[in-house]
Amino acid sequence: MLGVRGTGLARGLQVMTQAWLRDSGALALARAAGTPHARHWQPYAGPGPRRRRLSLSAAAVVNSAPRPLQPYLRLMRLDKPIGTWLLYLPCTWSIGLAAEPGCFPDWYMLSLFGTGAVLMRGAGCTINDMWDRDYDKKVVRTANRPIAAGDISIFQSFIFLGGQLTLALGVLLCLNYYSIALGAASLLLVITYPLMKRITYWPQLALGLTFNWGALLGWSAIKGSCDPSVCLPLYFSGIMWTLIYDTIYAHQDKGDDALIGLKSTALRFHENTKRWLSGFGVAMLGALSLVGVNSAQTVPYYTALAAVGAHLAHQIYTLDIHRPEDCWDKFTSNRTLGLIVLLGIVLGNLWKEKKTDEAKESVDSRIEN
Repeated sequence: MLGVRGTGLARGLQVMTQAWLRDSGALALARAAGTPHARHWQPYAGPGPRRRRLSLSAAAVVNSAPRPLQPYLRLMRLDKPIGTWLLYLPCTWSIGLAAEPGCFPDWYMLSLFGTGAVLMRGAGCTINDMWDRDYDKKVVRTANRPIAAGDISIFQSFIFLGGQLTLALGVLLCLNYYSIALGAASLLLVITYPLMKRITYWPQLALGLTFNWGALLGWSAIKGSCDPSVCLPLYFSGIMWTLIYDTIYAHQDKGDDALIGLKSTALRFHENTKRWLSGFGVAMLGALSLVGVNSAQTVPYYTALAAVGAHLAHQIYTLDIHRPEDCWDKFTSNRTLGLIVLLGIVLGNLWKEKKTDEAKESVDSRIEN
């Protein structure tokens, strides 16, 4: 009953979300933090009347939206979709692992979780900016955020947050009762994780606990409950992954953070960052290997894990923690890493059908003989 009521809302939101999630060029655009980019609307440089060239990048779409809406779209970071990808991908891993052998992941669930990822990432950014408005004013990279810059008031932010959470609730109500309860349980993490940078040098761990909740929720949405042997190591691997990419991200702001009294793993690890990241990478790969064993994964999955290991090794080995531009490039490259894991899960699951058919043929031939 709940699923029927929520289907219309979810499908309406999916149209915008699916097009937005397919934007492959938005990663580099986020680097500009609102600065026009070559792929945005540009004046025509040739002879004749000046014309504009259309771009479908996330930042360009936000810039072309009605001016009163733009601060709200930037508040939920629609112009910088990398964060939504990093929130969404663990959900896709879980949904893919829960698929029946030989089958693709449930496309409806992938779309539904994509919509939820956009909304919940937007809500998380709104909460974060409300908590951090005074700190954001003191950091060059964040000073132009809508609340810090005064484009949106705190009251307006509350109203906007309520709207996002209401829509996210509509998406959640499309799931089974177990998943509704599990999804609601994550709200405490969403509200509190922005505060962790004030009290601990491990706010990235709190972010990992929050951002990877979909590793539990995706499986339960398909199966009706969580299988601890698969879901827990998958959740753990996602947390390790978050510690890697968000520590790299935090190195961009470590100077300002130290001056204004905020904490991060970047400040905790200092020059030992690569050693810590290597340890997290080994733990991530170990947990993903356990996921593969417990879910009877096949050759394509483990091949993908080898590619993930190579990606992590290159990412960590070539990282220059003293160059913010390099930190941003390494951070955004994690979308590719997450997609490799997803590809391995999907192909590994399809491979199961091939093995099953071969086993059937072998049994049938023995019976005939």
